Amino acid sequence: MDKELRRLGALIAVVILVAAACSSSSTSPSASVAAPASSESAAPAASEGAASGEPTPGITAIPGTGSAAKPGDVEIRWYCCLGTGDAPEQVAVEEQVAEAFNTSHPGIHLRFEGYPYQLARDALSVQIGSGAGPDIVGPVGIGGAEAFHGQWLDLKPLIDKNHYDMTQYPASTVSLYNVGGEGQVGIPYAVYPSALFYKASLFKEAGLNEPPHDWNSTYKMPDGSTVPWDYDTARKIALILTVDKNGKDATEAGFDPQNIVQWGWEPQRDDLRQVGAYWKAGTFAATDGKTVQIPEAWAAAWHYFYDGIWKDHVSVTGPQFLNTDFNPNGYPFFTGKVAMSENYLWSTYGVKDAGDDWNLAATPSYQGQTTAAFNADTFRILKGTKHPDEAFTVLQFLLANDDLLKLYAGMPAVEAKQDAFLQSLQADYTQTIDWNVAKKGVDFADVPNFESYMPAYNQTLDLLNTFTTKWQSTAGLDLDAEIADMKTQMQAIWDKGGS
Repeated sequence: MDKELRRLGALIAVVILVAAACSSSSTSPSASVAAPASSESAAPAASEGAASGEPTPGITAIPGTGSAAKPGDVEIRWYCCLGTGDAPEQVAVEEQVAEAFNTSHPGIHLRFEGYPYQLARDALSVQIGSGAGPDIVGPVGIGGAEAFHGQWLDLKPLIDKNHYDMTQYPASTVSLYNVGGEGQVGIPYAVYPSALFYKASLFKEAGLNEPPHDWNSTYKMPDGSTVPWDYDTARKIALILTVDKNGKDATEAGFDPQNIVQWGWEPQRDDLRQVGAYWKAGTFAATDGKTVQIPEAWAAAWHYFYDGIWKDHVSVTGPQFLNTDFNPNGYPFFTGKVAMSENYLWSTYGVKDAGDDWNLAATPSYQGQTTAAFNADTFRILKGTKHPDEAFTVLQFLLANDDLLKLYAGMPAVEAKQDAFLQSLQADYTQTIDWNVAKKGVDFADVPNFESYMPAYNQTLDLLNTFTTKWQSTAGLDLDAEIADMKTQMQAIWDKGGS
């Protein structure tokens, strides 16, 4: 992911709609302010250009510089950029990788075909609709892939045929791509585990112990008692770490919530599903695949999130979050005025602004269970490919390419490569950061992932954004009634069979 360009705004409808077509982070770091891509059903009609595999008419592709296929070559089209990959410096490397493949694999010609992120979903919809889709798509996150649910090839036969070693990946990451009865639709590549980012100096100033770095651990309170490191404990600590302009914290009489200068807790708020996933893995879809359910843990997380803003005042409000004078780089933790923040490893793009005293800790548990929301990117093969064997040869090449992995700033899914990657991150910081926290966090990834398939995927995301915006901008709501209303509206969308 192009982390340095990332400017997330989950409160803005355009961002959430765009996020339906990408990863981390399920979100595109380089195009979060772009115009929304339309749903697949609203894609423009295909023409002969699309049917022949040429750039999609009416949607301008990124100019390519690659070589032409030789007569007799099997051409494999590598489609980008549903997630990251469209920045000019990235395209240059991607073209070089394609040429490196062509040099080393006579008989197969790899052609890189890139579209700007904000246009990529529409262009791919047109190509698939015309029967002229590409062979490989990526890098793409779970959410971006689910915008094309049912279009991905089950790789299990090719994995077995080529004796591809899946044991090099943690079982939790393999499972991310083997849900919903579609087979093994992906192979792990770049992973973005989440952790708790915190500012050690703010804990020291408040006379508090730092949050634990060990997962499923305990915390020593100011009174000397040892308690589970859970969300209840995190709330109590966050109240002490929330301070007004007069130096009073949120536990003290006379605390002024209208003039806060330091906040104790910032949730990862880009997606309501994601807010819930930090508490426990879940899905909106019941076992029948068409009935809406609200996971109990997600509802609890939303109450915690809402109360944190409007009752406890430990988190910034929606308008504060969107205020670029206060929050110019996308997340309040980067301002140096937030003590704790749940986020993904890719958010290191902005943490230098928070100062040289931040570190990583384990996320809290809920009802004795710890879950860390998870982002991941990979390359996928479309079902419609006419050359699955050659496409899998290309897939193996891309998955093994360290230049691309560095380009996308993802932690390798291959466990043997992770230590070296994390050590390379340390070179950018003066303080010693416990990167192992993030590595261990992979074991607590939410499975099923919060971005996994649900009916009417894109329309449901629009609905979630509406409620997210309302909850973060309006005090005094009856949140149980709000959740019930959202569920009713979501079911109506699913019953109508939206995109």
